[in-house]
Amino acid sequence: MLQELFLIIQDRKQRRPSGSYTWELMEAGEDSMLQKIGEEAVEVILAGKGQGKARLVEEIADLFYHTLVLISASDLTLEDVEEELRRRHLQKSS
Repeated sequence: MLQELFLIIQDRKQRRPSGSYTWELMEAGEDSMLQKIGEEAVEVILAGKGQGKARLVEEIADLFYHTLVLISASDLTLEDVEEELRRRHLQKSS
């Protein structure tokens, strides 16, 4: 699902449809995207401190989405992130 969502985000970036929340985030610029990620991260922390599993899942999903928007806006891909995770795993396995 993350790859599918990322493809939708990439599509919004290319087509720039009016009324698209994704495009509005990108158009607002890096500072706005980073602020939104910060807000979502705080909400994940708060949800993790006793708001229940359903709320935690919702907030993690929001954080993932906003992070994917930043990845796309930064001209990166999920593969770039996966490659870094692989590199770290191999480094620790050695």
